[in-house]
Amino acid sequence: QVQLVESGGGLVQAGGSLRLSCAASGRTNSIYLMGWFRQAPGKEREFVAAIDWSGASTDYADSIKGRFTISRDNAKNTGYLQMNSLKPEDTAVYYCAAKPGAWGTEIRRYDYWGQGTQVTVSS
Repeated sequence: QVQLVESGGGLVQAGGSLRLSCAASGRTNSIYLMGWFRQAPGKEREFVAAIDWSGASTDYADSIKGRFTISRDNAKNTGYLQMNSLKPEDTAVYYCAAKPGAWGTEIRRYDYWGQGTQVTVSS
């Protein structure tokens, strides 16, 4: 099993920045892909970004490309999501997720999930 704990959420003004962290514990050597998802009130959970074990491959949702950067530090078993130029529409609960095996951005393919961290962007 893998446990994931997010941190770094909060309230920020539009145009500001936040860095989310995702600390992994347990069978961390089984993690191949780490992803970030978000869910806004009244909306379905959606993909934000993903990164593979080596960090060489990343993918981003079109809505956040150029503003968000995903990274990971395997020595610390921690993943990050740097969020810049935040907009009110980025307001959501952000979830970290992980999976072994092949690349994928679909929610159903991820086996492990954190509890989420709230990000609120004021206008």
